[in-house]
Amino acid sequence: MTTEEWDAVVVGSGPGGLTTAACLASAGRRVLVLERHDVAGGNMQVFRRNHARPDGGHDWFEFDVGVHYIGECGPGGLFPAVFNALGIGDRLHFRRLDDDGFDTLTFPDFTFRVPAGWDEYERRLLAQFPNEKAGLERCMKVLREVAEQSRDIFGGERPTFDLWAHRTLHELFSECELSQQAVAVLDHWSGLYAGGPKQSIVLMHAGIINHYMNGAYYPEGGGQVIPARLIQVIEALGGEVRCLAGAERILVEDGRVTGVRLEDGTEIQAPLVVSNADYRRTIDHLVGHEHLSPGTVAWADNAVMTLGLVCLYVAVDRVLDGPNTNYFVFPDYRTDELYEELDTGVLPDGNVPFAYIALASRKDPGNAELCPPGHTNFQVMTLAPRGHEYWGVEAGPADGGRYRRNEVYLTRKQELTDKLLTAAEQVLGPLRDHLVHCELATTLSHERYIHSTGGTSYGYMHTPEQTGDNRPDHRTEIDGLWVVGANTVSGHGIAGGVTGGVFCASKILDRPLIVEMFMGQQLVDPAMVPPDPDDFDPLEYCRGARLRAVRADRVASLRARRDGA
Repeated sequence: MTTEEWDAVVVGSGPGGLTTAACLASAGRRVLVLERHDVAGGNMQVFRRNHARPDGGHDWFEFDVGVHYIGECGPGGLFPAVFNALGIGDRLHFRRLDDDGFDTLTFPDFTFRVPAGWDEYERRLLAQFPNEKAGLERCMKVLREVAEQSRDIFGGERPTFDLWAHRTLHELFSECELSQQAVAVLDHWSGLYAGGPKQSIVLMHAGIINHYMNGAYYPEGGGQVIPARLIQVIEALGGEVRCLAGAERILVEDGRVTGVRLEDGTEIQAPLVVSNADYRRTIDHLVGHEHLSPGTVAWADNAVMTLGLVCLYVAVDRVLDGPNTNYFVFPDYRTDELYEELDTGVLPDGNVPFAYIALASRKDPGNAELCPPGHTNFQVMTLAPRGHEYWGVEAGPADGGRYRRNEVYLTRKQELTDKLLTAAEQVLGPLRDHLVHCELATTLSHERYIHSTGGTSYGYMHTPEQTGDNRPDHRTEIDGLWVVGANTVSGHGIAGGVTGGVFCASKILDRPLIVEMFMGQQLVDPAMVPPDPDDFDPLEYCRGARLRAVRADRVASLRARRDGA
């Protein structure tokens, strides 16, 4: 049996895991990051598809798995503060979406463009619904104050936060006596956390809005550049990111973590382990119930997950010009009713609840990896019904379930593909005669690659019962074991993951890292991070040093075929 020793081991390479690892490495810890997949990054990763051309050449298309747009990338924002502190701020660049409408909402009777800025957002709502002035002003005041007061880290008075933060969004909408149409517009953000107004707390909704009010952005080079830059920091400081290295067990003796055993039998000894794996799988499979209190086990197993997503990855052989905006297509004005039906395992009235269309080619036009000239790369997403049964299987791939040739599964995929294309054509025009690539990823696909319970991207639902102190903290009851990720107190998404990584490392190191970062302190000298090689490819870099060496010749050959060399 092979044995290694490290100062810290991080299981999983999502934004939370990599950020924690980079922060620990900046404090002098030798950190090993383990990733079961062949590329690191979690939901920040991309994938590529090759297509043979009639002339014998090859085209490829690159699709983002989970990075479609993020906020807080401008001056004073979260991401510049964190990445500058880690020495990679100059290596990450973000393109701003249209401030006049980074989200375009299409309803049966009108279109609404969501702008940057709280004041302009409220002005447009009042212009759209002039007869609801008092209710909208009251609602926006609560949302804005909850968001602002939630960021007070110095313990000041927070009256609106205390009154509203952990009540449901439905209560707020009802108290403000808003119409169904106004609620539908205000609730468009729920697609970013997958919960209806009756299920979700005001704090989550307000926080999501506030995240984008200083502008919406997309990383130049695609989502994979973020983990690639974090990996550069980890490696420069003596750490390693190791792919195809699935953790089988987190080792615990006498209430204290001692390391990790890999699926190949290798044992990694470490006094500190951070799990960025799915929280329920961490508790049930990696740690084991025998090392945990009954309350911890019960919470992990009984808490309700958010709904999962399906995503259609599309490339067409035409240029789709237009504003740098996302589109949300809504078939009607229902909100809670849609989530209630999805929770029962069916599509509402047989239709998708909405379609979210993200055009990578508009967001990052200089990225040659997305598609060849004269083409457009975009994704169409929606929420999926709850449960494996919708797909015709009893168990998901993380538990050994087989699904890819299941007739029900294949039928569902085709049905959803057709519905999502139809929705996309409402705002992009005819597409079907121009399809070059069209591929649907389901909740089972997500579970297969990310190993998240139920294939969800957002972790546990943000209900009043599953928020705040009721949500898993980064520190666990086992000495030396910590957790980060979408299921923890810091929340989901790239921002939630990065924030959680900083907070987790702060607790481990007993340092206020987030304060240091926003004060402009340099945790890592940029000069310590080696310059990019001439053939720097974020996707290949995220294979980790071991796989990069093995794949170098193959990757060079693939690029030569694509470039016609």
